[in-house]
Amino acid sequence: MRAAMLIAMLIATTDERTTTTTTTTTTTTTTTTADPVGQRVAEARRAIDGGRPADAIALLASAPAEDPRVRVALGVAHYHAGDPVRAIESLASVLPTLAADSPERREAVQVLGLSQYLAGHLPEAIPYLEQTRTFAPESSELAYVLGMAYIQTRQPDRARETWARAFHVPADSAAGHLVAAQMMVRAEMEDMARAELLAALQRDPRLPQANLLLGQAALFRGRLDEAIALFGHELEASPGSAMAYYGMGDAYVRQREWDKALDALQRSVWLNPFFSGPYILMGKAYQAKGDRAAAEGMLRRAIGYDPNNKTAHYLLAQVLQQLGRADDAKKEFETAERLLGAPER
Repeated sequence: MRAAMLIAMLIATTDERTTTTTTTTTTTTTTTTADPVGQRVAEARRAIDGGRPADAIALLASAPAEDPRVRVALGVAHYHAGDPVRAIESLASVLPTLAADSPERREAVQVLGLSQYLAGHLPEAIPYLEQTRTFAPESSELAYVLGMAYIQTRQPDRARETWARAFHVPADSAAGHLVAAQMMVRAEMEDMARAELLAALQRDPRLPQANLLLGQAALFRGRLDEAIALFGHELEASPGSAMAYYGMGDAYVRQREWDKALDALQRSVWLNPFFSGPYILMGKAYQAKGDRAAAEGMLRRAIGYDPNNKTAHYLLAQVLQQLGRADDAKKEFETAERLLGAPER
């Protein structure tokens, strides 16, 4: 995950602590007008809270660096500015000087852990994130970061415990293993995810989603027969799974089993008519069978639900070209080319 995205997601993790610190500092400044450093820090805190970390950094540049309040605020500002390395420099040096269990130390520990994570220093981040969990046990943002840190340092048991706590399920239950597997898939740790899914199925052979995820992994690796069998197992446990029918249809398309593909994909559409994927694959299947009118219809429905799907536009252009509608085909090719060059969102 990109640093800016993670900062945006975790902004709430530090906002409560930052706001509290700002309020405390402002109160002190109001009652002690002879504290210019406190006033400067309070002003910087307001800039951070207002989404202006660069202004906060500029304000703190001329403040005495030996003051712990300045160094903590500077570290927080660098974190919010997307500069975790500078945040680490500020906070690591000041942390030993902060009183145990003080609000300032808690904030420093929290932001230091997040900054280490953003900087890619995962082993260094984990102890600070674990400390943060003791005083923010219900933080979903913290659970996400700590769980991902465990996954990426290949500590699956600890990752599962973290996700299980976040999703309120027992860690060694089928549900606990399934949740951990889903997050491991997201982190592209497929081998770890597979182990968790197999453990989940040992505890509950009819657990929904488990065979679906295994089938998707097999499909990704081109093990088509295995994928089809796994999607079939998923449908035994969850007969209303549109995604299992979609995956099965995808596997049959790759095997050029057009009729079997259309049968599975039609059921996927019946269960979820608003997802463009099955329509695209049905367009491919009908095109392969020579039914170009049906292919056009499926691809236009796909575009209706997903106007920016470049694959759908490109396949529709091919179909229109085969139908002899050169001008319409040209427009669709141009749209596909434009979308191909557009940045991913």
